[in-house]
Amino acid sequence: MEAHIRLYQFPGGVLELQSHGDDTEDYSGFYLEINGHIVLDGHEHQGAAMRWKPTCLGYLRTDVSGVGQQWDESEIRRLAARYGYDLAEVVVFDPNSARPPLARLKTQATRLAAEAVIVPSPAHFSDGHIPSSLVQRLDVITVHPEETYARRAVPPSQDLPLAQADGA
Repeated sequence: MEAHIRLYQFPGGVLELQSHGDDTEDYSGFYLEINGHIVLDGHEHQGAAMRWKPTCLGYLRTDVSGVGQQWDESEIRRLAARYGYDLAEVVVFDPNSARPPLARLKTQATRLAAEAVIVPSPAHFSDGHIPSSLVQRLDVITVHPEETYARRAVPPSQDLPLAQADGA
């Protein structure tokens, strides 16, 4: 059986169509991920990663997870799969290191163009509160309790008066 591959370039990537057999119009699969360089029509192009699923990161602290760290990591993976995310990495923070707690997480989120971060619980952040600086960049999802802190496209305006209920 003969295989045929056709590449179609579009802004931001390449579509690869594969067909097998005599019928070249019967495409049995396609692939949308490009990493690094690709050569089309004799020209080399820099590809941007295009993914089937949105990317997320996991985050946990070793001092909070303790001996349950593997369990917490498996819970992060389970929730990422259930929500339809591609879990790229679980960032593990050790408070004995000299780095700021969220520095590596924010760097990895930027590098991987992550959409969300999944943590076992809010206790994995200082004072048990989800940092607003993180929610401005990523959706933060906690496993226990299962909640989502969604980022906002536009921050709330400080110029508007507070809303009041009727008759207040």
